[in-house]
Amino acid sequence: MKSKAKKDVLNEEQKLKWIGKSVKRIDGPEKVTGEQKYKTDYSYSNMVWGKVLRAKYPFAKIKSIDTVKAEAHPDVICVLTYKDIPGFNGFGIVTPDQPVLCEDVVRCTADAVALVAAETVEAADEALDLIEVDYEVLEPVTDVENAMLQGAPKLHKDGNIHSHVTIKNGDIDAGFDEADYIFEHTFYSPRQMHAFIETEGGWGRMEEDGSLVIECPGQYGHRDKLQIARALALNPERIHVYSSPNGGGFGGKDEITVQIYLALLAMNTGGRPVKIHLSREESVIAGIKRHPFKVTVKTGAKKDGTLVANKVRAVADTGAYASLGGAVIALAIEHASGPYTIPNVDMEGFCVYTNNGIAGAFRGFGVNQVCVGIETHIDMLAEKTGLDPIEIRKKNAYKQGDISSLGHVVKSSVGTIETLDKAAACDLWKNRDYYKNQVSEPWKKRGVAVATSFHGVGMGIGTPDYGAATIELLQDGKFKVGVAIEEIGTGNGTVYAQVAAECLKCDINRIVVVQGDTKQTLDSGTISASRSTYTGGRAIATAAPNMINLLTEEAANLLGVSVSEIELAYDRLVDAHDHTRFVTYEEIYESLHDKHRSKRVEGHFYLPKEKEELKNSGGAPHHLYGYMTHVVLVEVDTLTGQTDVIKVVAIPDVGKVLNPQGLEGQTEGGAVMGIGYTLYEDVLIEDGYHKTKNFTDYIIPTIRETPEIETIPVESNEESGPFGAKGIAEVVMIPIIPAIMSAIYDATGARVYHLPATPERVYQAIQESKPQSLISR
Repeated sequence: MKSKAKKDVLNEEQKLKWIGKSVKRIDGPEKVTGEQKYKTDYSYSNMVWGKVLRAKYPFAKIKSIDTVKAEAHPDVICVLTYKDIPGFNGFGIVTPDQPVLCEDVVRCTADAVALVAAETVEAADEALDLIEVDYEVLEPVTDVENAMLQGAPKLHKDGNIHSHVTIKNGDIDAGFDEADYIFEHTFYSPRQMHAFIETEGGWGRMEEDGSLVIECPGQYGHRDKLQIARALALNPERIHVYSSPNGGGFGGKDEITVQIYLALLAMNTGGRPVKIHLSREESVIAGIKRHPFKVTVKTGAKKDGTLVANKVRAVADTGAYASLGGAVIALAIEHASGPYTIPNVDMEGFCVYTNNGIAGAFRGFGVNQVCVGIETHIDMLAEKTGLDPIEIRKKNAYKQGDISSLGHVVKSSVGTIETLDKAAACDLWKNRDYYKNQVSEPWKKRGVAVATSFHGVGMGIGTPDYGAATIELLQDGKFKVGVAIEEIGTGNGTVYAQVAAECLKCDINRIVVVQGDTKQTLDSGTISASRSTYTGGRAIATAAPNMINLLTEEAANLLGVSVSEIELAYDRLVDAHDHTRFVTYEEIYESLHDKHRSKRVEGHFYLPKEKEELKNSGGAPHHLYGYMTHVVLVEVDTLTGQTDVIKVVAIPDVGKVLNPQGLEGQTEGGAVMGIGYTLYEDVLIEDGYHKTKNFTDYIIPTIRETPEIETIPVESNEESGPFGAKGIAEVVMIPIIPAIMSAIYDATGARVYHLPATPERVYQAIQESKPQSLISR
């Protein structure tokens, strides 16, 4: 029964009612009207305010912490330091090297030194000023290359190199000997801010039964629960985390933000709920950022456009603590040669500690920083040989069953060539000469370029990666679908409702989706690694046959027939021989309830992985990848260097498109985020201090900078995915980066190697690209 039910709902595409349709977001009305309440929107009558004392210096020893004056403040309830942590004083997703509260040293200005709970937010601020910390200031380590040198001050006991990953395949020296052309350049990428609307914050409270409740937007509530439990020395089963809805994440809330602070304060406020909500200024300083990279790429190719060698050295500044830095550099190196078959590669990456804040997960997870090398060199090769840049990419792109540049056989679906075919056929590319001539001013120039890239789906080898979902029949005949994976703005809850309704053959209005609640959902992993749609969708599709079995068995009992004579019809179960005889979900619920039988089923699975990890790679290769091609049109003001993106064609390979409207939202949002990364955004830190402190001095694209964006999806069916779907969340902002860079060159003849491509950098590159001539007087 199970296998037949699964086959019926997953493979008979012609009967699909909800999958592939632009179903309106189930959370749309509340969000567009402002009725949606986020965790930081709530208030309680007896609440207290929590505040965090941050480090005064980027690098210093702590000689003493005096809290006497702060504790004497009449409106202060408690002041906590490292001495008040009952468990492990540290957190971090992979390496728990970040202190909850610093004891003897601070390594960046994001570091927390003390916590305060007070009757008002003003009193809490006053108390922070009354805490006296005696520091011995140290010289900060701010340059990644210098940090790696022998003799540099050690930020951690094992030194400043947190991780070193390598991937080698073939013979790199022989590859360059074989090459007719060799290109070598160094690229610099910025420290990007997540810029989510809802800054870090939430609630902590102790329940009457002694359990601890944390309401705080995050990206993996079950993992947050374990990190809280470790710091507080509590049984994790006594901790309940509510991490959804979430006012934006993009990776910036994957790591612990204020959850442990809320928990500590909640245990010291006499049962009163505690609220912490970071200001934007504190969020900028304390929150993680995208890793700045220095990437040197050397690429060799033949005259016919065949890529034969690629050597990469990438250095990432992870700041004071590891967070996910090791995984970021590992994924970057895995993707540094693009979705191509290059027989000889030698790639290495370093994740390095400095006193420059903290870097961690961010949409794209290191691929953004390295994709520019191989894509820029392919465009240089096209210009050198006179070959078409799309045809060169198609010539070198691997297909399903081919061997990648990493040396492994790609077993999952690959749509790179199909995305390139659609790029070649799109109006912007076919008529690029026409569009380039439509300049808005005589001193402005336009350029068109293409780029392609890819991104792993899931956690890769060596990291637990599993999915789980529950489906429960409710009294009103609806189904409560529980998936722990949070809603962080992507609309994944709507996709979950679509999958559940399709699998159960019911109206989508019968589906109630619960997310980001550790009390009601099973651990299903993180909302990151582009795994949300694949994991949540497949978990639901795995649980659905179990619910169908439950319904079918009870319907057979009610109708007095055998299980084999029951058919799953739309919103009911019928007698296969007499469709006038049927039972409703409500009737099945009542029958199960009267028998004291469970109305809840589960579904579990493990994401597919490759069998063998590449030595020293940090988790490569992935089994699943999403692929993407971008075509862009830019206009450059040659007098100022100002660059505007006029049009974008986004061509993602997503496997099966589950919700076209949701896909468009992802491609459009990703394109705008990629534009910001390429042209505008950079968090400036000098000598360990943030010069960028708010949105007033941080430029992000607005609707005025948003171009026309056309989405042309490619559906390369992924057999292992729910209805053939894969992940797409991250790759949508990746190839647009090198595409914009090459479009600037196409317009002006000047290349920019240091992002963001600000007007100053573009103007300088234009001036340097002009032929130099002697002027006689």
